[in-house]
Amino acid sequence: MKARRLPSKRKRNFWPRSKDNPLPKRSLKRKERWMEIRDFRPDDVDALVNILKANQQYGHPEIDGPEAMLQVNQCDAAEFLVAEEDGLVIGMVRGTYDGSRAVIYLASVHPHYQRRGVGRALVQEIARRFQARGAGSISVIVPGDAAFWKKLGFRQTTRVMHAYPIEQVLS
Repeated sequence: MKARRLPSKRKRNFWPRSKDNPLPKRSLKRKERWMEIRDFRPDDVDALVNILKANQQYGHPEIDGPEAMLQVNQCDAAEFLVAEEDGLVIGMVRGTYDGSRAVIYLASVHPHYQRRGVGRALVQEIARRFQARGAGSISVIVPGDAAFWKKLGFRQTTRVMHAYPIEQVLS
């Protein structure tokens, strides 16, 4: 039988200590990151367009592009929220409350920040704001997989149909 070497009780220092770095890297605390959910600002436009493109949600720039974002921001019925982490815009949600119905039209989180609670936090904040304005329920327009929305308590009730461009209805 071959003899086994028992682990040494002596601690090994794999990271050289120096005057500038007195502690080994492994014992340094990881920087805590803070996410803030705030109202949209015009200087968020470029970051949000990049997020929409990264998620393939930028199909109609006339509806979701920079000019449209600025128009939505001016609308009294709209709520347009942005998630920011360490000064970087990482997600958004926008919707309207018209006095009777609250609807979320668009939600998007940068792919590198998905599955970390950012989307949930955005949806919960817009729901709080709609509730504070008097909404008793909230709907969402979902183009694809609804699993995320089902986890938040939404359920499918009707089919939404779109006419784009609006001239199709007028002709």
